[in-house]
Amino acid sequence: MPKSSKKTFTTLHGQLLLDGGSLGGSCFHRSVVLVCEHTPEGALGLVLTQPGTQLLEDSLPGEVPPQFQGIPLFEGGPVQPTALSYLYSQAGHLLGNVMPQLTVGHQIEELEELMTSGSPGLRLKVFSGYAGWAPGQLDNELRQNSWLIAPANLSLIFETPSQDLWKNLLRQRSNWQERILAETPDDIASN
Repeated sequence: MPKSSKKTFTTLHGQLLLDGGSLGGSCFHRSVVLVCEHTPEGALGLVLTQPGTQLLEDSLPGEVPPQFQGIPLFEGGPVQPTALSYLYSQAGHLLGNVMPQLTVGHQIEELEELMTSGSPGLRLKVFSGYAGWAPGQLDNELRQNSWLIAPANLSLIFETPSQDLWKNLLRQRSNWQERILAETPDDIASN
């Protein structure tokens, strides 16, 4: 019986992608992307490291509760920049569609409901646009070493300042070249 040449698919759902140093000049330069969906049909992620200049209250049609005013709308990626997505976690929210205790949503009505629920311990990040990959595209980028993979957790997503996330994750890597990458200036010519 002939061996099957079909490769086994490995999902990166719930993992972090870090710019491996070759994405300079792109919107993913020094970024960290949370992979929210990854199937053989493609992938969807949200960039955690690019807070935008627009505020949450400027992007929603309804009234935004005071505790959520002044929160920046993150630039989630270059695909559909007017589409809103959000990540949330709250007390008692054990199941999630990204990882345990973390859910990604896309419905504005659900987002407004979450914000007005008064749920204790609600953690929320809202994004305009997203990162998207066609079938096999992310796998090809990984083979080209464009991305490094790291495990995600709620603390990294909600508590680590976005401007520190990429460097902090690289500093924890076992590979010394990756740790050095964290210390290089943004523009290598200025070194």
